[in-house]
Amino acid sequence: MINLIAERYAEALFQVGEETNSTTKLYEEINAVVEALKSNKDFYGVLKSPLVTKGDKKDLVEKVFGSQVSANLNNFLKIIIDKDRVSAIEAVEKSYKELLNEKNNIIEGTAITAVAMSQEEIKQLEAKLSSKYNKNVTLENKVDESILGGVLVRLGNEEIDGTVKTRLTKMKDQLSQVIS
Repeated sequence: MINLIAERYAEALFQVGEETNSTTKLYEEINAVVEALKSNKDFYGVLKSPLVTKGDKKDLVEKVFGSQVSANLNNFLKIIIDKDRVSAIEAVEKSYKELLNEKNNIIEGTAITAVAMSQEEIKQLEAKLSSKYNKNVTLENKVDESILGGVLVRLGNEEIDGTVKTRLTKMKDQLSQVIS
């Protein structure tokens, strides 16, 4: 339910960004707001609290973020407060980023390897995947020693598994079928 709500709010904010040619700027601002809320749990708690009036919450947001964010995002935050949707702001930020990536033809993914990849290796893999998918692929490298070697790439719902662990598991299954 939260995701559906977040998607609708993100779409509304994205439309405002499209109209004012500021989609990237709005993303940077909402990302900064979410990071500030995550790093200050007490402030985030006050904004989510039903015991604090909506007027007080809006005043707090104005004092804390007013000069740092655009009028569009400031108004958006006040609407979220009015509609009691402060708890959905992280999901809104995530949905907004997906919309921005779609607009800019970007796919974000994760490359999981047994050892950390160099920047050059990441760039080469991004280039190969970008040509395969006809989109700009950006990868984050995560290390998982249990895969033994190779790389596991996750792009959205798709997974490209080129790990040694998977290959060994397949060989084991094939051998056990031959033996039994």
